[in-house]
Amino acid sequence: MNSLVVNEIFHSIQGESSQAGFPCVFIRLTACNLRCTWCDTEYAFTEGERMSVPEILERVGAFGCRRVEVTGGEPLLQEAALGLMSELCDRGYDVMLETGGALSIAAVDGRVRRIVDIKCPGSGMSDRNFWGNIRELKPTDEVKFVLRDRADFEWAMEAIREHGLSDRCPVLFSPVFGELDPAALAAWILESRAPVRMQLQLHKFIWEPSTRGV
Repeated sequence: MNSLVVNEIFHSIQGESSQAGFPCVFIRLTACNLRCTWCDTEYAFTEGERMSVPEILERVGAFGCRRVEVTGGEPLLQEAALGLMSELCDRGYDVMLETGGALSIAAVDGRVRRIVDIKCPGSGMSDRNFWGNIRELKPTDEVKFVLRDRADFEWAMEAIREHGLSDRCPVLFSPVFGELDPAALAAWILESRAPVRMQLQLHKFIWEPSTRGV
C-alpha cells in the first residue's frame, strides 16, 4: 500500500543528533512496538491519519526545507516508510531516520542517515534491542543511548566496548529529560573519557517540553 498512517508533519529545529540546531521537517508516523518508561511521544502510539506518499511529499515540499527526519513512534513498523524515504532521497532531500532499534534497518535506503537507539535497562525495553543492526551501521549513521541513571551509563559503556560501536559511527549519549542531571552525565563522560557525543533535547529548552509540533 502506497500510504502511511501519519501522526504529524511539522517544521522545527532539529533537537538531537549531529544535525542538532538545523531547521528540519519531521514526519512522525503512528504506532510503536515499544513502551519505554520515559517515552515523551505516547500520543503517537495511536493518533494519526492515513496519507498517500504523494500527499506526504507535497506537505513536506511546502516547507521549503531540504532536511527531513522520519520518526515515530516506530517508523519501520510501516513498510511503506521504506519507499517514502527512498523517494525523499531521490528528490534531493537530506533524509534521517529515527528508529527505536528493535527492528532491522537492513532494508533502509543506504542514502538515509540512520539514528538507531540502543535501549538501556532504565527504559524497560533493553531486552528488545535488535543487535543485528550493528553490522549494518555505516560511518554516516549514529547510535543513541538515552540514559536514566549511572547504571544505564555503565551498561552503555559496556555495550560500546563489546560491540566496538565508536569505531563504526558516532555514538550519542542523552540524559532522560527531567530525570538525569546533564551536569552529572557530562562529569561521567569526562571522567571515563567515553568516546561519545553528549546531547540534550534542544527543542525542550526552546519550547515547553510537552509542546507538540515543534
